[in-house]
Formats: sequence, C-alpha cells, structure tokens
Amino acid sequence: MLDVVIIGAGQAGLSAAYYLARHGLVPETDFVVLDANPGPGGAWLHRWPSLTLGSAHAIHDLPGMKLDAGDLAEPASAVVARYYGSYEETFELPVHRPVKVHAVRRMHDGAPTDTPGPPLVVESDRGVFTTRMVINATGTWDKPHWPHYPGVETFRGRQLHTHDFESVAEFSGQRVLVVGGGTSAVQFLLQLAEAGVVTAWATRRPPEFTTVDFTPDWGREVERRVNERTASGLPPLSVVGVTGLPLTQQYQDGISAGTLVSRGPLQRLTPGGAVFADGSSFDADVLLWATGFRAAMDHLAPLKLREPGGGITMDGVRVLREPRLLLVGYGASASTLGASRAGRAAALAAIERLSVPSDV
Repeated sequence: MLDVVIIGAGQAGLSAAYYLARHGLVPETDFVVLDANPGPGGAWLHRWPSLTLGSAHAIHDLPGMKLDAGDLAEPASAVVARYYGSYEETFELPVHRPVKVHAVRRMHDGAPTDTPGPPLVVESDRGVFTTRMVINATGTWDKPHWPHYPGVETFRGRQLHTHDFESVAEFSGQRVLVVGGGTSAVQFLLQLAEAGVVTAWATRRPPEFTTVDFTPDWGREVERRVNERTASGLPPLSVVGVTGLPLTQQYQDGISAGTLVSRGPLQRLTPGGAVFADGSSFDADVLLWATGFRAAMDHLAPLKLREPGGGITMDGVRVLREPRLLLVGYGASASTLGASRAGRAAALAAIERLSVPSDV
C-alpha cells in the first residue's frame, strides 16, 4: 500500500511531489504521481499556440528550479512542457501518464478518519491504487464552464469555449462575440482586433481594471478573501474575480481603441447574434465563451464532500469531511499565484498525518 497518491502533475502536483521526496518519501515506493495528460506541462500543454511566453500571465517557478525565460515569442505551452519535463527528470519524479482517474473511494465507508488508515482506493484506467493519503491536484482545465442564456439553443453560428480555442486565423472575416470578464477574454479581444476581426464584449459586471502593485502583501490578501469562502463551505470565487485585471499599457490602448469596452451583460441570444441588457444588439457569427472553469473533481464524488452551499469546507488544503484527502488547485490555489505553495502545504500536511520522520 502507498502512503500518498498525487492526482495531477501540473504546478501544484509537481510541487507536492518535490516536497514529499525532500521529506524522505520515495517515488514509486511510497508515493506515485498520476496524470491524465500525454506529456509534461499540466494545463499549459493545451494552451492555444498564439499565447506566447511574453503574453502569458506570469509562469511561476517550481520549487528548486528556476524557469529559463528564453524566447518570449515562443508558445507558452512549449516552454512549460519543456520546463516541467526537465523538472520531472532532474528531481527523478516519474509520472504515470496518461492515466485517467475514474473514482476515489473509502475502502470501508463509515470507518474512522482520525488515523492514517484505513486506506483510500484510487480507481483508474491503469489499475487500482490503495493509499493512506490522496493529494488531488487536478486543477480546472478539464471542466470548462458553459453558462446558459435564453435563446442559446437557437443561435445558428459557431460556439466554442476558451478550452477549444486555437488561433484567431479561423475567425477571419467573421463577427465574434466574446463572453466573459477575465484575462482570457481580454487576450482574445486584443488578438482578434489585431487580426481585423469585428468583436463585441459581454460581461456580467463592468470590467475591473486595477493599477494596484502585485506585491506579496496583495497576494496574501487575495488568497485570504478566496479562502474565506472555502472555509465556509461555499464555492470559491475565481481568483481574477478577486484580483481584477492589471491595467497594462496594452490593455489601456485596447480601452482607448474601444476594443476593451464591455457592452454589458447579455439578456438573450438570437439565431443571428445577441441582445444586451440595455436593449442593444450585435450580429454575430461566433460566440466565444471565455467564461472560466470549475474544479475538475468528478472523480471525488464518491467521497460526498459537498456542503449544502455547494462548496467543500476547507482548512487551507485540508478537507474537513475527509482528512485523508488534500486539495490543491481548489480555491486560492487554482491559479499559478498559489499553486506551488499549496503543493508544499499539502506535502507537509501529508507528512504530518503519516507521522513520517524528517530532518529537512
């Protein structure tokens, strides 16, 4: 039986694996890392090619190894895949992939949860793993959020989500409505406008551009606000919903050009476009849903973690309903802002619960 199974080899999962190894647990003997992707890179592996290293949000270093910035014009997906692959090799952290985890269950429902056992059972398409602890680091990429608006079924054009975006070239000569108030929506709008595509922007609330300095104190305050909800068993807010959008010169230019000016909330969709809350309309060939993601945790459903409010009650990375499960990539750690720290916190929490001695 294993001590720990880590599900997901993105930033948080690799960080957790690194700290488990630093504290004396042996990869493949004491813990394993399972990942659904065909290769290293986590969610970055799926980012659209036009998202370059220079245009991406900050890619944070993994513990113990800095990222070589390299060519800022190189696709971020390629940079991160290479970096994560080198990291796995350098620190001898073998990852089982591709592995699809179907379910995590208690071996004996109703058994006490105040000791490291009895084990949890991780069921996958590559076998069954029994383990004293699970660190779930599956993130959000596999769970795109598609909101529902009246008339969406009648729209005759194309609909796609951020998850499926590849290149602005496929929208040449079309009119595109971008829905969503986050960073992805802003980046799409700027790229589309640069390519000569006619766009409109729909947001539920006015976009919140901010000039605040992204200091460590600011980052801690953001995490505190996100964690307030998860500690209460409420669904977490998106991190960008708390941080706002950084008012860079590029974004300021987009506002001045009229590209980054929201038309306000959608009221309904029509066969040929959209009607906004103020009664105005926009004829569209494409609806691009930049409406974010939800935590990809369907495989944890057998553990019955949800509270009546819809969320999972957390104390940091600990799940109050199941102490043998640690969640990273949920709540404040769902972004690169806190993922590495959450991975470290999960590793230390696992070590503490397992009572594995360490001199690190």
